Amino acid sequence: MSVVWDDIGGLAHAHEQFVAGDPVEADVRSSILTSWQRCRSLGLVPDSLVIPYEQDLDVEERLLRAAEPVLDRMVSVLAGARVSVILTDSQARVLLRRGGDAGLDQRLDAVRLAPGFGFAEQSAGTNGIGTALAERRPCYVFGREHFADCMQPFACAAAPVRNPLSGQVEGVLDLTCFRADADPAMLTLVRQTVAGIEQRLLEQTTDRERDLLAAFQRARRFADQPARPPDDGEATGLVAPSDDVISRFDQAILRDKAEELIASPHRTATEVTLSGGRTAVLLCREVRAPSGEVGVVVEASLPGGPARRRIAVTTPHGSAPHWESLLEPQQQEPTPDAPAVPAAQAPGTEGWLLLVGEPGVGRLALLARQRLELLHDASVRIGTTLDVTRTAEELTEVAVPQFADYATVDLPESVLRGEEPAAVGVGLRRVALGAINDGSNLFGVGDSVGFLSSTPQARCLACGQPVLEPELNEAGGWIANAPGRSGKIMMAGIHSLIAVPLIARGVILGVVCFYRSQRPGAFEEDDVSLAHELVGRAAICIDNARRFTRERTMALALQRSLLPQGLPEQNAVEVAYRYLPARAGVGGDWFDVIPLSGARVALIVGDVVGHGVHAAATMGRLRTAVHNFSALDLPPEDLLGRLDELLARLDTADPGATCLYAVYDPVTRHCTLARAGHLLPVVVLPDGTAYFPDVPAGLPLGLGGPPFEAVDLTLPEGSRLVLYTDGLIEHRSRDIDLGLEQLRTTLAARPGVPPEETCEAVLDAMLPVHPAGSYDDVALLVARTRALDPGRTVHWDIPADPAAVSRSRSAVIALLADWGLDELAFTTELIVSELVTNAIRYGVGPIGLRLLRDRALICEVSDCSSTSPRLRRARTTDEGGRGLFLVAQLADRWGTRYTANGKAIWTEQQLP
Repeated sequence: MSVVWDDIGGLAHAHEQFVAGDPVEADVRSSILTSWQRCRSLGLVPDSLVIPYEQDLDVEERLLRAAEPVLDRMVSVLAGARVSVILTDSQARVLLRRGGDAGLDQRLDAVRLAPGFGFAEQSAGTNGIGTALAERRPCYVFGREHFADCMQPFACAAAPVRNPLSGQVEGVLDLTCFRADADPAMLTLVRQTVAGIEQRLLEQTTDRERDLLAAFQRARRFADQPARPPDDGEATGLVAPSDDVISRFDQAILRDKAEELIASPHRTATEVTLSGGRTAVLLCREVRAPSGEVGVVVEASLPGGPARRRIAVTTPHGSAPHWESLLEPQQQEPTPDAPAVPAAQAPGTEGWLLLVGEPGVGRLALLARQRLELLHDASVRIGTTLDVTRTAEELTEVAVPQFADYATVDLPESVLRGEEPAAVGVGLRRVALGAINDGSNLFGVGDSVGFLSSTPQARCLACGQPVLEPELNEAGGWIANAPGRSGKIMMAGIHSLIAVPLIARGVILGVVCFYRSQRPGAFEEDDVSLAHELVGRAAICIDNARRFTRERTMALALQRSLLPQGLPEQNAVEVAYRYLPARAGVGGDWFDVIPLSGARVALIVGDVVGHGVHAAATMGRLRTAVHNFSALDLPPEDLLGRLDELLARLDTADPGATCLYAVYDPVTRHCTLARAGHLLPVVVLPDGTAYFPDVPAGLPLGLGGPPFEAVDLTLPEGSRLVLYTDGLIEHRSRDIDLGLEQLRTTLAARPGVPPEETCEAVLDAMLPVHPAGSYDDVALLVARTRALDPGRTVHWDIPADPAAVSRSRSAVIALLADWGLDELAFTTELIVSELVTNAIRYGVGPIGLRLLRDRALICEVSDCSSTSPRLRRARTTDEGGRGLFLVAQLADRWGTRYTANGKAIWTEQQLP
C-alpha cells in the first residue's frame, strides 16, 4: 500500500532538527510545520507530554445523538479493519471510541487516546484531533508528523464537525490506526462521515428553523421543476463549500452581504466580488412555513466552481433520512424532465444555503451570533503561550478576516523585555501584523512606529479609550502623521480605522489598530465596542506573557549570578567547562572548582531536580554551602552528609538534588570521590583508556539514608577527570546506557586532548543538535591532572623534643634560601617556631613539618591529635596564648585540616 506522506527520507531527522531549534531541511508539509511551531511556542516537550483527563465530562448529548447512527454505519463498514473511530467535543475531549481491535485499543489506551482525555494541540501536540480543531479544517497526520513521540506509531485523519447553520465547530471526528494500516483515503472517508453527522445536526434544529428550511426547499424545487411535486426528505439542500474552495475571508464577505439582503426591504439577487477576481451570486427568497412562520433564506452559488454535495433536510413530519450512500460518492437520481448528469460533468453553478433569518430580527441575531463566535475564538486562540509576540500575533489571526481586513499591534520595547511601559506611546515597535494580502503599505513587523498627537492612535493612548475613524480620507491627523505612506495606504483600499489601547491592570501596554478595506462599509459604533472587548481580552494575555517574561528574565539572571563567573587560579588541574542552559526553563545544574589547602583542589557538579526559580535558588544555596563546608577541609563523604542534612532541614518541600564531589592532591596524585545519586564520572588515562570508577552512588541530597562512601584513586599525571550532569547523557531518542557508552567511547578516541578540545568533542558527539534544543540544562567539567614537582615540596619528621624547634627553624631558612625566597624567611621562621612548639607541647606524636612551593608558600605542621587550636586574644595576665594569634597575623591564610591520622595546621603566604 502506498502512503502519500511518509516519514521515510528525512522526516524523522526533520523532527529532530525542529525540536533542536535548527532550520528544517527536509520537505515537511506547511500545515504540519505550522503546528510544530505552535507546539514549540507552547513549550511542549515531545517526550514528556501530560494529557489532561476530565472525570466528570459533560457529554454533548446533541452531538452524540446526531453522530451515533452515522458512526454505527461507519463501524459496520470498517468491521475487521484495525481502525478506531473517535469522536470528541469542541474542546478535543474524547467522547467515545469505537472499532479497532484489541492490539490497537491497548496501544491507544497506553497513549491516553480514550474517553475523558483531552487531545487539544496545547496539551497533546500535533495530532489529528487537536490540529483539525486548531486549523478548523480536515487534516491528516502520519507517523513522525506527530509532535509527541508516543503518537508516532499512528496515523490519524480528522475533520471538524460544524453546526450546519452557524458554522460553529461542535466536535471532531477522527480515524486512528497504525502507520502500516494507514492510507490518505481515510481523509475522504472522514469528510463523508462528517457530512452525515452535520446532516443529522441539521435535522435536530428547532421546529421554526426546520419549517423555514423545508419551505425554502419546496420553493426551490417548484422553481426548478414546476412539473414535479416535492417529496419530503428529498436531498435538495446544499452543503457550504470547504475552506479550500472559498477562503474564510470570502465566506465572511458573503455572510455580511447575506445579512444586508435579509435586513433589506428590497430583497433580490446580487453579485459579490471575491478574492482572486471570482464572483459569487446571492439569491434572497422569502419563504413561508405551513405554520405561518415567515422567513428569508439566502442561497449562494459560485459560477464555474466545483459542484457541491447535496444533503437532505427533513421536514417536521417527514420520513427519516437514508444513510445507505454515506460512505460512497453521492449521486442525484435523474428526473423525468432532465437527463442524468454524471458527477464528473456536473455544472459548477450549484448553490448552497448560506443564511436563514427572519425580517427585522435576522440581521441583529446573525450579527450577535457572529460576534459571540468571534469572542469565543478569541478566548480559545489568544493566550495559548506565554510569549508576548506570539500572543500579539494570535490577536491579529483572530481579528483577520472575521472582524477586520488588517490588524496591527504596537508595543514598546520595555513590554517586550517584560518590563512596565516607561511612557505611554514612546518607543513603539510593530510586533504583529495580520493582513488579507501584502499590499497594505502599513509598517511591517519589527518597524519602529511613532504617532503625532493628532493621530487616532495617540488620542486613544492619551485618553485610554478606543477611537473610531470611519473615513480615513477625512482623518487629517492620521494623514499628517505620514503623508506619503498614508496616501499609499488609502490607494490600497484601506478606508476605515479603529484604534484601541491595550490596557491591563490600569496600565496602557500598547495600541491595536483594525483597518477595513475589502468591505465597503465603514466601522460603526457597535464595531468599536466589539473591538474594545476583543482587545481587552488580549491585553490580559499579553500582560500575563509580559510578567512571565520578566520573571523568567529575573530567574535567568539569578541563575547566571549563582553560577561561577570564572575559574579560580590553581595549579593542581587544568580545567575547562561548558554550561548550556535549558530551553524548557531555568534549570538547577551547577559546577564549581574550589582551591583547598595543601595545593589541593575540589571539583563539584550538581543537579537540582526540576526547573524554575525554586530550582535555581536551591542550586545557589547548595553551592554556597559547598563553599562553606569545603573551607573546613571536610572529607568528600562528610561534606555530602552535611549537605544532605542542610537540604532536608532548610526546605522539606525540595524535590532533592544530586552531587558529585572530588578532591585531587597534586602532591600524592590521589583523587578522592563521593557522590549523592549523581552519574559516575569518567576517568581518562594518558594512554586513552577511559573507564567509570566504581564510586558508591548514595541517595540524592535531602532524602536522608545511610552515610555516603568515598573511594580513592591514584591518577597518573595528565589524566582527565570528566564530570557532567544528566542533560548531557539523557535524550529521548537514546537509552541512558547507550549514552554513557557513547561518552566513554568519545573520550577514549581522543587521548592526550586538552580539556578545551575535550569539551568540544564531547558536546559534538553527545549533543549533535544546537544547544538551544536541550530541554534540560547541561554542565560539563573536564580537569586534566598535574603533579607537583618533588623538588617543590619537603617533609621533615620532628621529634617530640623542644630542642627540635631550633633545628626546624634552621632547616626552613636553608630551604627558603635554596628556593630564592629569602624575603619570607623571617615570617616563615616565626610561623614554624610557633606551630612546632604547639605540636610538641599539646599534640601527640609523630609530628611532621612540610613546606610546599605552589602559587603560595605553604607550611603544614601535623600531629596525631584531633584537638584543634582555637584563636583567641590573650589577656595581659596570661603567660601564653599569643602564638596562634601571631601566626594568624603573619600568614595570609591559615586553618586546620583533619586527616585519617590526626590533624594538620597550615598557613599560606603569598610569593614575592
